[in-house]
Amino acid sequence: MTTRRIRGAAAAVAMAGAVAACSAPGDGGAGGGASADSVVIGVPSEPDTLSPLLGYGKDGNSKIFDGLLARGADMELKPALAKALPEVTDGGRTYTYTLRDGVKFSDGEPLTADDVVFTYETVLDDRTNNTARSELDAIKEVEADGDDKVVFTLDYPYAAFAARTVLPVVPEHVAGGQDPNTGSFNTKPVGTGPYVLTDWSKGEKLTFKANPHYWGGAPEVEKLTMAIIADDDVRATRLRSGDLDGATLPPNLAATFKSDDGKKTYRATSYDFRAVTLPTGNPVAGDTAIRRALDLAVDREAMVDKILDGAGRPAYGPLPVDDPWYAKGIDRPQDLDEAGSILDEAGWRTGEDGIRAKDGRPARFTLYYPSGDKVRQDHALAYASDAKKAGIDVQVESATWEVIEPRMKHDAVLAGFGSTGDPDFGLYTLLHSSLAGDGFNNMALYDNPAVDEALDTGRRGQDPEDRKDAYDTLQRELVKDPGYTFLTHIDHMYVLADRWKDLTTQVEPHEHGFASGPWWNVEDWQPKA
Repeated sequence: MTTRRIRGAAAAVAMAGAVAACSAPGDGGAGGGASADSVVIGVPSEPDTLSPLLGYGKDGNSKIFDGLLARGADMELKPALAKALPEVTDGGRTYTYTLRDGVKFSDGEPLTADDVVFTYETVLDDRTNNTARSELDAIKEVEADGDDKVVFTLDYPYAAFAARTVLPVVPEHVAGGQDPNTGSFNTKPVGTGPYVLTDWSKGEKLTFKANPHYWGGAPEVEKLTMAIIADDDVRATRLRSGDLDGATLPPNLAATFKSDDGKKTYRATSYDFRAVTLPTGNPVAGDTAIRRALDLAVDREAMVDKILDGAGRPAYGPLPVDDPWYAKGIDRPQDLDEAGSILDEAGWRTGEDGIRAKDGRPARFTLYYPSGDKVRQDHALAYASDAKKAGIDVQVESATWEVIEPRMKHDAVLAGFGSTGDPDFGLYTLLHSSLAGDGFNNMALYDNPAVDEALDTGRRGQDPEDRKDAYDTLQRELVKDPGYTFLTHIDHMYVLADRWKDLTTQVEPHEHGFASGPWWNVEDWQPKA
């Protein structure tokens, strides 16, 4: 038995989603509807890396890689590189996976248990700049038992551990000789998935071809191109012209295709929420009274109706209102009178210009949103309008992520987050004080001991009722002491040429378009007769 010990996990270094400029997808884009074996999809952004060692594909659905497990259309876990779901022993502290026979990487080399061990060991190495390291905090060690068996030993029982093993597995014989942070594997990956990357023109497109060694069988779609088109309007125009086979679109633009007989619209519910980060260090946005007043000043229902065209739900916290883990009774309507009372009591007095001030400081702060994102722009403008009714002046500015990132520890950002699978996924990195200000983790630098305790209980607890109580406590604390203003949960909208049979969507995380969407299982698509 080969044993490799995991080094202590450090806080994740977050990775910004690139907001890329649009350009033509090239040879794959012309006449998008011409061939069933070639598909061109328009998406707003591209990954910074294609290496799972740095966080790519951690929630599944990578076209280049597979995890030990995967999720079906119903989000239930199913075997992928493993033959079956894991054998769980020792009171939930040991997980044993047996690998599927005959799996090869796209370079023809066989998959072994050592590749799985190498993947997890590298992700958890303090020197690896991985965005998701804290999600694997429970792992004590991982062992290869021969070529086809992998044993995880946990420091504590972690109810959601199996769902974390959708993490893609990489080949040690390729990535093992490289620095995981800077090596060529980040842009020239080798995996076991249904597709192989053939070209990556940064900011323009990524092109994939079917993997001849894929264990799941040859896909009908032999060539897949992801065209990076940041501007929503341009993406819609190119879809309408036939330059694209499909695209992710905001609801108002997706609605313009309803009468197009050659196109079909798909709507996926999601855990993807839009929220305003309110950094603790900002003298205005970090003030608890300001935060509570903003939470009451916003009209979430109007945002869903007017910005999302009904394709979403009001967000009263990080979990959707229809989620089983949602804390009942925390729904709250717009209440400008109560917002004003909170500010009055805290000493924020209304001036002649209608803007409140305290000790000579006006209730004013800057809110950034990423340029080119119409949905975030509309949320930001609506938020500022509602805030002004309470006497708070929110100054909205658009910028690239390169401009926003250095400022986000001090200035508010119209951000998007949300993970599927378990409340621990996403909530811990969003709220735990140990990750405050660590890149895109805990952007508000939120620090609430009761929330930290609830997160730790939820992560380590085994009893479902104890976990439910912990997450209820967390959500109620966020109402009393908000570090974010949660606005809406967004339904993701997609429009595709109507040339394939029985396409489906999953419940989706914040990250969508590139991996999520009706193309989550493009390797299984079948053309219409």
